[in-house]
Amino acid sequence: MLNNLKQQPADALLALIKLHNADPREDKIDLGVGVYRTDTGATPVFESVKAAEKLLLDTQDSKAYLGPEGDMGFVHALMPYVFGAANPTMDGRIDGMQAPGGTGAVRLAVALAKKAGVGRILMGTPSWPNHAQIAADVGVEIKGFNHATKAGVADMDSLREAIAGAEATDAIMLHGCCHNPTGIDYTDAEWDEIAGLIKAKGILPILDLAYQGLGQGMEEDAYGIRRVLAEVPEALIAYSCDKNFGYYRDRVGALYVLAQNADAVNIVLSNGATLARAAWSMPPDHGGAVVRLILSDAGLTASWLNELDVMRARMNEVRAKLGGAGVQGSVDFAPFGTQNGLFSIVPLNGDQVLAMREKHGVYMAGSGRINVAGLTMGNIDKFIAAVADVTA
Repeated sequence: MLNNLKQQPADALLALIKLHNADPREDKIDLGVGVYRTDTGATPVFESVKAAEKLLLDTQDSKAYLGPEGDMGFVHALMPYVFGAANPTMDGRIDGMQAPGGTGAVRLAVALAKKAGVGRILMGTPSWPNHAQIAADVGVEIKGFNHATKAGVADMDSLREAIAGAEATDAIMLHGCCHNPTGIDYTDAEWDEIAGLIKAKGILPILDLAYQGLGQGMEEDAYGIRRVLAEVPEALIAYSCDKNFGYYRDRVGALYVLAQNADAVNIVLSNGATLARAAWSMPPDHGGAVVRLILSDAGLTASWLNELDVMRARMNEVRAKLGGAGVQGSVDFAPFGTQNGLFSIVPLNGDQVLAMREKHGVYMAGSGRINVAGLTMGNIDKFIAAVADVTA
């Protein structure tokens, strides 16, 4: 039977890592894998995480099962940061469960949506590639619409048209902030309009908040999802701590549900628990427990927020430098200065991406997507000059 399986293509980014590692040039630049890097190229463990891990090591007295909902102390500790400190449960209408990373949260959201009757998800493209892969694996159709214009801003006309043509059984997938892969976010005014459009059409929002705090700030980056949730009767929210706690390999995420009342929330989460039980039984505990400890200690919370501020400031410094480069070759870098988060797309074709790699030692995805955190004040001029060279 196993002979019936066909060879699948290797992950393009993993292949890029191998090529980069094999390149002997000392001035090579890795802009592929989406992890934060310091100005020296390191991806450090947060000091707040180290302190909480030590505390967990000293105090944890059992490794017994937690159940498919995971560490509910973690789930609830995160909620004021996501939904606002004043009323994080929206009067009992929001609750959640732990998931293995943002990927697990997105998968659970899509599976729940399908179980509830959703047959199609509207989604701006390009998007994080795993969104479409998850939907295909779960068996939900993706109907794409254009996310951004050539001017480097959100394509609101395409979004309006997509929502206007939506059917009653559709959902819409939206990035809460720091759009992956474009870095192009909706403005607050655009979120205000989007919330009204979704409410008027009555479709289900699936909101993916994977980078809170890496754009404009923790509060600012939550504006969009809070605005939508204030208008709609129900929604699914996938959350990741992998980026804003630097917890990539330990897979820390949560799925939150907004429903019309607490009883409805419990019904949805009972289905979530059933789906989780069949998929991963229960999420890994370590990372969620560490985040819970950080958020339950004022000193550790302050340390974490300060470390997050440092990350955001460095990426915004890189973006300001890019934006200030203006037009280089055929590429206008100005929009990069107003985009958010780890990612942006440089408008290069396949031959130009190859030339960046072979001629200049700059490694990036074939789509032109770059991880801006791979740029430093020491290599950014080389990168800009390389783009100018291959697009001249």
